[in-house]
Amino acid sequence: MDRLSYKVALGGMFTALCTLLMILTGVFPMLYLVLPMIAGALLMIIRAEVSTSWALLTYTAVSILSVLVTFDKSAALIFILFLGHYPITKQYFDKIRPTPLRILVKAAMFTLCVILDYYLTIYLLAMPEITEEFAALGKFAIPFLVLLLGWMFFAYDFALSGFTRFYTRWFKPRILGK
Repeated sequence: MDRLSYKVALGGMFTALCTLLMILTGVFPMLYLVLPMIAGALLMIIRAEVSTSWALLTYTAVSILSVLVTFDKSAALIFILFLGHYPITKQYFDKIRPTPLRILVKAAMFTLCVILDYYLTIYLLAMPEITEEFAALGKFAIPFLVLLLGWMFFAYDFALSGFTRFYTRWFKPRILGK
């Protein structure tokens, strides 16, 4: 559908749903990574139904609202830096050939986002105690955490691929009748 009203309505509904998920990160702090992941995955539906640019516009709206209304600003930062835009732009990374180069590019982009998140959390959100906590864990804490987060990223990447297949092959034909 190319009607503007459809795009606005769908974008508004998904903006509200994703913002609600981001607000819930303050209610359920143990889900501060899972809820932004789900919110990001929902943006893939906007990309599939309307367009990538409309999904990026919805991502921008959710990002701004997350900063303004969520209690957990670090979850909002994670959504903004990585979990919100990656599900939308993943299709472009998946086109990179050969496969080892694609994996390397994805890993480099993820590592850059993790480093940005670390420094912005310390300096922008004024949480320097994080540095002290990592220092108390030893010199291998940060590399171990980056490695652990890397595994989580590739699991998320795999899950997004499965979600896309599920949406396009099962959900959309059976539920939406398309």
